Amino acid sequence: MEYTDQTQQKKPPKEQKKPVVGRCEDCEFYDYDEELDAYVCQVNLDEDEMVSFMSGQTGRCPYYRYYDEYKSVHKQI
Repeated sequence: MEYTDQTQQKKPPKEQKKPVVGRCEDCEFYDYDEELDAYVCQVNLDEDEMVSFMSGQTGRCPYYRYYDEYKSVHKQI
């Protein structure tokens, strides 16, 4: 009788439609500001949230929303 260790079997990777941890460049709130001539985040964080985010304590932005620029095109097809 053969012994097989089932705890070490690899599971197939799950498909992900959206990235779990996103980059600012892929976020819906990351937009071009003509006055600053640069891309900036449009979310208004309060002082505590900004300190936490800038110090790296949050791990990721709680307001991140994946922006799919072709979403309306997909609906038309």
